[in-house]
Formats: sequence, C-alpha cells, structure tokens
Amino acid sequence: MTNQPKPVTQAKILLVEDDEDDYIITRSHLEDLTSLDSQLTWVTNSVEGLQKLTEGNFDICLLDYQLGAETGLSLLKQAVDNGISTPIIMLTGQPDKQLDLQALEYGAADFLVKSELSEARFARAIRYALSRREFELERLNRLRLEADNRSKDRFLAHLSHELRTPLSSILGYTELLLESNHTENARPELNIILNNGKHLLSLLNDILDLSRITANKLELRPEPTSLRHLMLDIYTLLRVTAIDNGLELTVSSVTPLPVLITVDGTRLRQVLINLIYNAIKFTDTGSISVELWVQQDAAKEMLYFRITDTGVGIPQRQLKEIFAPFTQIEDYLTRKKGGAGLGLAISAELIQRMGGYIDVASEEGKGSVFTFSVDPGDIAQAQRKQLSLEPSLGNVSGAHNTLTLTGEVLIVDDLADLRKLSAHWIQATGALVDFAENGAEAIAKVKHKVASGKYYDLILMDLHMPGIGGREATVAIRETGYGYPVVALTAAMAKGIRQQLTALGFNDVLSKPITKSQLYRVLRCYLAGHTALTDNSTTDIAPLHFLVVEDDTEAAELMQILLQSLGVKSTLAHSAEECMRELALLHRFDRILLDLGLPDSDGVQLIERIEHNYPDNIVIVVSGHEHDVAASGSAIVQQSLLKPITKQALHSVVLTCR
Repeated sequence: MTNQPKPVTQAKILLVEDDEDDYIITRSHLEDLTSLDSQLTWVTNSVEGLQKLTEGNFDICLLDYQLGAETGLSLLKQAVDNGISTPIIMLTGQPDKQLDLQALEYGAADFLVKSELSEARFARAIRYALSRREFELERLNRLRLEADNRSKDRFLAHLSHELRTPLSSILGYTELLLESNHTENARPELNIILNNGKHLLSLLNDILDLSRITANKLELRPEPTSLRHLMLDIYTLLRVTAIDNGLELTVSSVTPLPVLITVDGTRLRQVLINLIYNAIKFTDTGSISVELWVQQDAAKEMLYFRITDTGVGIPQRQLKEIFAPFTQIEDYLTRKKGGAGLGLAISAELIQRMGGYIDVASEEGKGSVFTFSVDPGDIAQAQRKQLSLEPSLGNVSGAHNTLTLTGEVLIVDDLADLRKLSAHWIQATGALVDFAENGAEAIAKVKHKVASGKYYDLILMDLHMPGIGGREATVAIRETGYGYPVVALTAAMAKGIRQQLTALGFNDVLSKPITKSQLYRVLRCYLAGHTALTDNSTTDIAPLHFLVVEDDTEAAELMQILLQSLGVKSTLAHSAEECMRELALLHRFDRILLDLGLPDSDGVQLIERIEHNYPDNIVIVVSGHEHDVAASGSAIVQQSLLKPITKQALHSVVLTCR
C-alpha cells in the first residue's frame, strides 16, 4: 500500500521582526515545513506591520514581542481594536508565562519561544492559526450574508408597501365603479382595469413568494381541506375567464376522491390557478380539462392532477427550462401574452414541498399536459366520492348578506384616496366615520374624545405614515386610556408582525390592498350590529348554525340541547382536528363555541389556525377561567363565556347573531 502525499496548504504570512538574523531563522523554519507552501512578507516595525495588516491580504501574522523600544503587544492591541481578523502568533526570545497569558488576553492566536521552536511545534501553531482564520472568515461571511438578507427583506417590505398602496386605490375604486348604477357604458373598460390591477398584484405576490422560497422562509400550513370546495372555488373563478376567451373548461375525477385531504389549501389553490390560468392564456381555440385521481405510489396514496390544453404548445428544447425562475418560452406568442416567468417556478417548488412532483409533455401547435401530485395526508379511512361541482342543495339561491352596523370608526391614513375608499365601504353599513391624516392628528382626536367622555368604537391605523407612524401613535393612544379596538393597516406582512403589533396594543392586522370582505370581517368582529339574509324569493331564512368544540361529551351534548331550545342548529366537534374538518366542509358557522382545554391542541393555537384559514368566523371562547379577549390579539374572538354554560348566556350569544 503506497502512502498518499499529504496535502499542501498555501498561506500568505506577514513577519513583523526587527532582527534580520531572526528573520532568516524564521524563513528557514517555514521552508522546512513540507506541508506548507508559504509566501513570506517581512517588515521591521509596528507602523508598517499595522499598515500591511489593514490591507487584509494575509492568512497569518508572526509578530516579534520586542520591536526596538516598543513591544509587539501594542501592535496586537491596535490590530484587534481595528477589527483585523488575521490570526497573530507572538514570537519572543525568552519563555515568560505571564507574557504568554497577556498576549493571549490581547487576542493572540498563539505564543512561541524562538529558542524552543521545532518543526512540529511551528507546524502545529500555524495549522491552528489557519483553522482559526478559516473559522473567522466563515463567521464574517455568515454575518455579511445575514446583513444582506436583512437588507433584502427591508427592501422587499418597502417595495411591497410602495406597490400595494396605489393598487389599493386602483382595485378598490374600480370595484366601487362596477357596483355603481352610473357606469353601465364603461363596464368593459372598468373590468379591464380591474383585471390588470389584479394581474399586477399577482406578479407582486409571485416575486415575494420566490424571495421567501429562496431564503427558505416559506412555511406550509397543512389543514383538513374539502377537495370539492377547493375545486369548486377554482372552477367558478376561472370558468368566466375561459368563456371570455371562447374556451371550454371542464373539471372531473378519474377515481373516487377523498372528501377531505390534509394540505395547505391556499398553496394548492395557488398552484392550480397558476397552471389552469396559463393553459387558458396560451390556448386560442379548444378546451382545457382538469382531471383528478388517487394513485398508489410505493407505500403511499398520492393525489394527482392533470391539466390538458389545446394551446400553442412548448418547444421540446425548452421543456426542461420552464420550471426555472424568470424563464419564458422564447416565442412571439409568449412575448405577446406577457408574464414574469415566475408562476411555474413557484408552482414546482410548492409541489415539491407538498411531497409531490410535476411533469410536462407538450407538442408545438397541439397543446400541453401538466401532471403533478401532492401528498394528501392519511386518506386510508377517508370517505370517497366522485367529484361533483354542482351547487350544494343547502345553498339559498340568490341570497346575500346585508351588514348593518352602529358605532364610529376613525380612519388614520396619510393617503386621501384610501381614506375615502374605506369610508365608502364603512358608511354603507350605517356606521359613522371620522378621519385623521397622520399619527399626531389621530392622537389629538382620541385625546379630545376621551376628555369629553366619548370614544371611537374602532380605529383603523395605517402603520407607515410621515412624522408619527402608526406604531408610535397607537402606543400614545393606549396611554390615554383608550381601550377599544385598534386594527393595523400595512402592506408589509412580515413573519411575526402580528405578535409584534399585539404587544404594542393592536387588536388585529389587515394587509393592503384591503378588500371589502376583509374590512367587513373586521367590522363584524368589533362593531355592534347584525347581518340580515335578504333574498328576492320567498325562501325561509335558514336557522342559525353553531359549531361547538368541546372534548367533554356530556358538556357538548348539553350545549347542543340548550341551543336547540333556542332554535339554533349545532354541530359537535370533540377535538381540534374534528373542528378543522367540520370547517373544511362548511367553511363558516354563525358562531364557534370553543373550549380552550382540548386533548390534541392548545385552544389559542386552534384559534390561530381558524383565523388563518377561515377568517370570516367569529369565536366565543368557553373556559373554566376568565379569558381576556382584548389581550388575546385575535380578531375573530368576540367574547368569552365562563363554565358552567347557562341557557341565558347562550341566549345572549344568539342575540348578537340576529
């Protein structure tokens, strides 16, 4: 067996030494080290030594302790104080334990006595110093990378705010005009503005998603999800787009499908919309079909989707590239259709994170077939049905909600357009509105109200304003004794922002651009009023329907009996997972009565899951001890009930729903 040659380490070494004989001896020692290929630079004083170290071109510095009238310790201290990371080995003529300790305390990597210097000792000191140098460089690179990431995050947050703010006005006012009776002749043009505004918003979301994926900050939230509801929402959304383009869109199941799957429904919806919308965009005539089936892969059942179109197709040479970011098909049709080339890259990444894969087959001029799979969770015992997109028989045809509210809302925003838009939506409910253009004005108005014994029922506070921002203004407003809800408005929804804002005194957060449904959800939570179901038909109004989440079977059944006596239908769930499954099937109950002490989840965490996935619900906390609703920081928690629950307490809850 032949001995493998030892690897040779290359190193640039600076020697600060005022004695030429010692320089020659040190150079000789370095030349004897066969495992080291050194490039030696020699200077004779501390001034030159510091200058060379500042240039940062050296891997190691060998520093003589005695440099004429001064010691090398002064140079060592200056180097450390200046942030120089080059490891320094102190050399001295005589052994001195005290000097050794002092040099190490000043930051020296090692301490060597010239007269005791052997090849092995010298080699070990240099090897350790080089290792320390490598570690320090890695640390500095990591810190630099973290700083770059923080700078990128700040830039993206700023970019998001700057783009979402004008989009709020574009989308909001366009929707207002479309709802008006005075714009019949301009509806086609308004729809074009609305669709293009939504397209800009989707591009912004794609860029932010890709940034999160790159930084490994994108988190999936798997929850029980109704497959039928998911596909019905997507079909309803994209069918109109297909019809407008003269295309037929069909959705069908090849095999019976599980009624409930466990996935991040928001992200799966994003993938399907991306792929189906692309199929519509690149198809001039014909149809788009979406097929679903369950298939056994190894030891796991997977859920499959196949999107087939009769469009322009993709050149064979580009099939391997289309899932790469910023890639577009180099074809005049593609350039004509536009797009940032992000949708497929994001979809591929999301599919991989959902435990599946994506594939594509295509032929130019004939169309494309995209096939992908996702892990649907444990569906071995799941109920299965063929997919049907017919409207549910329980739906009241033509019915809609009319929201009637009382109270006064203070809108704090430096942009007049957004103040007027929010005011229009709020005043349509019957609530009163007041305005403040900045944080200082908001503080003054609240102080004036408090001094006169009055109050705003709700404050909508923009975070990013010149002068006093929303955060500072809210802290000051809370100091006046104002105890009513404050909701933050922001375009920069970073991870952890809800917890940060709750600590400052906010009750909830709304992401810009604000939609009418988001705003009404907050208004329903914080203002007094009722929602009436109106219908042009003579159909009777459906009874209230509550979800009771309680692990104690007897207590749950008692609440069900009490609610039934009040004319309220109820569904029981005995755990957090049962609760999420019931919500996946129905999406919204008139109220959710939720016990905090559940066997499989902390009640507060369950509320967060409900708020994230089904924010239109209102939760009534049921607990054996007092629960501070204001301190919970959740927008969907309206009140709390103390056990044991009485019929009178439930009756008061029912009255808030009428």
